[in-house]
Amino acid sequence: MSPLVQLAAEEAENPLIPPIPELVIGLIAFVIVFGFLAKKLLPNINKVLEQRREAIEGGIEKAEAAQTEAQSVLEQYKAQLAEARHEAARLRQEAQEQGAALITEMRAEGQRQREEIVAAGHSQIEADRKAAASALRQDVGKLATELAGKLVGESLDDHARQSRVIDRFLDDLEEKAEASR
Repeated sequence: MSPLVQLAAEEAENPLIPPIPELVIGLIAFVIVFGFLAKKLLPNINKVLEQRREAIEGGIEKAEAAQTEAQSVLEQYKAQLAEARHEAARLRQEAQEQGAALITEMRAEGQRQREEIVAAGHSQIEADRKAAASALRQDVGKLATELAGKLVGESLDDHARQSRVIDRFLDDLEEKAEASR
């Protein structure tokens, strides 16, 4: 064979282009396999894809519902927190008012007790002053009688006369003391 014939024969058998009968058999086999897959496998695939789509959409709806519920719970908690803060402020205000009222009441009670103590002190002082004046009157009377007896040289033991003289003397002293004020 000549090199030319051999080249022509090689061109006829191009490895990139298959022979026609193989091409027809391959095409028929492809149509059969594609038909089988379209009839049996494709509906199952579509069914699974539809189920996944529905699950995803249901999941999204559930997530949106959960988010809405969480938002409402958050708003409830915020409202409860605001109410608790308001209640705490009200209680704090009441406590301050009660404390101020208690302080005022205690001051008034202290003032009343102080006035009672001062009044009791004044009455005690007055009683002590009267007792001291009475004791002083008796002591001064005795001393004056003894002194007068020594000056006169006689005993002035008459009690009625002593009392009158002493009372007159002390009354005169009191009048002079009041007049000098």
